[in-house]
Amino acid sequence: MLDHTALRTILQNARRIAVLGAKDKPGQPVDTVGRYLLHQGYIVYPVHPARKTVWGLAAFPDLAALPEPVDVIDVFRAPPHCPGHAREIPALPWRPKLFWMQLGISSPEVSEILAGTGVEIVENACLMVEHARLLGNAQQH
Repeated sequence: MLDHTALRTILQNARRIAVLGAKDKPGQPVDTVGRYLLHQGYIVYPVHPARKTVWGLAAFPDLAALPEPVDVIDVFRAPPHCPGHAREIPALPWRPKLFWMQLGISSPEVSEILAGTGVEIVENACLMVEHARLLGNAQQH
């Protein structure tokens, strides 16, 4: 994982976050984290191939469909799906600063795919927990 200073800087400067696997089912980690990010003032783009809306926001079927570049891609997908999402990134006209795989999610293949792209990777960590720890749970955006 990136050192705390680098993570803090990325999260302080980030404005837009795509949440892959977004769904607004109460009690599920993706719902808790998505709502936390919204409460923190981030512009959140739910990404889900079947859902039309999540958290009252329009949902997008994939990263290429996003209306603008995002700073962070927060991944709530099983490890076997992560390389496929990482492969979407080189085809985009923009690069996120961070590809974040949530707690319990890691994929060595993602590091290989994103090597040399300038995209930082976090594995097996909760974005909400790390944000609150590094930024004091204060609205920054």
